[in-house]
Amino acid sequence: MDLDFVRVHAGRPVAELTRRDVVRALLAVPSGVALVALPDLRRAMERAGNPLTPPFWESARTALGAIESGNATVGDVQRWLESTGTEPLLLTRTMFVWPEEDERGPVAEEMFHRLVAHLERRVAAGEVDPDALALGDETARASYEEIQERWLGTPLPDGRVPRDAVSDEQDEELSAAWHEEEAFALGELRRIMAELPETERPEEALRAASTRLRELMTAPGYPGNVLRACAGYEGGPLPADDEELWLTVAAGIAGPISDLPEEDDIAEAFADLEEELSSEDSVLAALCAIDHADWLAVVAALARRGPGVLASPERIARLIAESEDIDVRMDEPEDLESAEALFGSVTPLWACLGIVDRSEVLTPLGHWGLPRALERAWTETG
Repeated sequence: MDLDFVRVHAGRPVAELTRRDVVRALLAVPSGVALVALPDLRRAMERAGNPLTPPFWESARTALGAIESGNATVGDVQRWLESTGTEPLLLTRTMFVWPEEDERGPVAEEMFHRLVAHLERRVAAGEVDPDALALGDETARASYEEIQERWLGTPLPDGRVPRDAVSDEQDEELSAAWHEEEAFALGELRRIMAELPETERPEEALRAASTRLRELMTAPGYPGNVLRACAGYEGGPLPADDEELWLTVAAGIAGPISDLPEEDDIAEAFADLEEELSSEDSVLAALCAIDHADWLAVVAALARRGPGVLASPERIARLIAESEDIDVRMDEPEDLESAEALFGSVTPLWACLGIVDRSEVLTPLGHWGLPRALERAWTETG
């Protein structure tokens, strides 16, 4: 490693190299190599007329030494990089997080480089003191954080607010990935079901379950409020057709449509981040946390086994772990426990629909309806 390596890595002339450029280059090679090269690199920078400062070189020696000895944490390394004065904070005080470098979309990449250029101008203007940052000055750090917070929330000439532009791009990327995963899972579900015999609709069981469901969904509290939120029926009339009602609610359990309505006191409770979720909100959160692969594994396994199979949360976790339909590794006890906990919110709702009986055994209604409900959930959100 030498000065030419730093120049090429940074993509700018030696005279324009910043502390950030040097640190990024040092971090691009093994710490032992960087430590050995550090004295020669410092002399080469001095000869080139871009000497940087003693506090910077001392911070580099200390940081690289800690990395080489195994005493530096990821946070320590990030803090050293940020102390160059032109590295955007990975996490700001208002909890804005930059995507990892290899995960940034075009907008995030643009905004990141815009902020680097902004910080370089602030260093040149004397508003950011890299030496103070390198020495751990908390006042300098607070000022550095404030400059970045202000920039992230200030509209650019084209009207875009950097913070919002990056967040919107991430939301779009997550949504696209979610729909791609859902489309794949839907295709697999249809393939699996096409290989199985067609099941007849259990008319009497469906009618009885729908009658019970209408009673639950018009009653206050749990489980009616959760079932209404899952189906998106809050405040609206229920379908007259039993199958339509039943499948919509069952589909909503696999993909809740809305949240619980918030009253004033509930809204105030959510403003306090330390306030615990209500039991109903915890149920909805668990339903939303179950991914497509797990739903596919469970419903496919139950469809193959048929009525009479145990569908308790514990058994469901094992079905996921042993599934031949998804590629998943659940070797650790906590993996099974996590799946069991999530489906612990599902099976009581399934019982309300007659999908499982009181012993958590799959019923003929559940065998007929679960695949159809899951297909509906994924079709209507796709």
